[in-house]
Amino acid sequence: MKKRRFIAKGHLIDSGILTQTLNTIIVEGADYEIIEFKVGKTNDQESVLEIDLICETEEQIQALSPKLIQFGSYEKMTPEAVFKNAPADKCVPEDFYSTTNHRTEVFHEQKWHQVASQRMDAVIVLEKDGFVCVKLRDVKKGDKVLCSSDSVRVFPPARERGSGDFSFMSGDVSSERSADFVISKLAAELIKMKEKKEKVIVVPGPVVVHSGGSRAFSALVREGFFGGVLGSNAIAVHDIESVFFGTSLGVCQKTGKPANEGHKNHMRAINRINLCGSIKNAVEQNVLTRGIMYEIVKSGIPFCLAGSIRDDGPLPETVTDMIEAQAQYAKICEGASMVIMLSTMLHAIGTGNMIPSWVKTVCIDINPAVVTKLADRGSGQSIGIVSDVGLLLKTLAEKCVPGFK
Repeated sequence: MKKRRFIAKGHLIDSGILTQTLNTIIVEGADYEIIEFKVGKTNDQESVLEIDLICETEEQIQALSPKLIQFGSYEKMTPEAVFKNAPADKCVPEDFYSTTNHRTEVFHEQKWHQVASQRMDAVIVLEKDGFVCVKLRDVKKGDKVLCSSDSVRVFPPARERGSGDFSFMSGDVSSERSADFVISKLAAELIKMKEKKEKVIVVPGPVVVHSGGSRAFSALVREGFFGGVLGSNAIAVHDIESVFFGTSLGVCQKTGKPANEGHKNHMRAINRINLCGSIKNAVEQNVLTRGIMYEIVKSGIPFCLAGSIRDDGPLPETVTDMIEAQAQYAKICEGASMVIMLSTMLHAIGTGNMIPSWVKTVCIDINPAVVTKLADRGSGQSIGIVSDVGLLLKTLAEKCVPGFK
């Protein structure tokens, strides 16, 4: 029998890491022996597990070890990191290490080093200034690429404990709990983060406009609750359409009935912005005088409108190069403490793939499957709220913005 000793530290019990680790070993047909287990008895104390992985062959150990490492375990006798040169641009050695979105360290020159720009589905490159996550497409020939997971340590986010505050590790996705209670907690969190000048990114879908949430969303932007906006061509087009013509997708927002020739209103909106040269110019020329995009431009916060194959127009500011749009999304997300996703499955999942697991995420959608799908993509600290986004934004604005009705 072959053995390899691992250590795990953290809130191992209430985070489920202990159960995942032991179950994985058994499911994979291996065995284990717990050498030592110290249980953290308070919120501030970590548990420490020392365990021997027991396998029939060295090959089985090699196959199972990476799975334990992804749960936050690391080898007690951690080997030095192995780096191999990238054979060509956008190419890496076959045994490259593929990153998670959890905080990661690499054992190099007899000590642990933290990895920068953490995100999932990247490789780790050793640069002059340290270790950094790099997308495969950005790898250059000759880059020193980390290979194998043996010298890696990851830190899955711990479940928030104790005080009963807004808990981002609860894993709740339900339409049955009190939405008003959750919104109150979210409002309190936003107010606190604004006071601390923490960065909150919002990812709105066009449903924000269709469901009547534009005024509330605009108020939250105007009052400085958001530090960046990531969206699509559609959210901007229908916001501007609603300002110019009072319709969204050609439907009158006051009556809920299709407007006469309303089907072309979004194209008329794009045309009017094109005549101004850009959304920013339309604001400066007093052509666009209110609405979501107006408030975003006036506030000066960064935004990116990512295009898609379905876009009409698109608007001048829409980024139609997907690689460039991804880069702009990632840049705006840097340093974020929270990301709020509002009824936009693809943009929400795309953003979730770019941010590290310690960034708090709030996903709001009328479809529970969308909220669950985001959690399944690896967002470590997430809360799912199943609700109509328009009504939720109105309630949120009432709790955050003095005098909003």
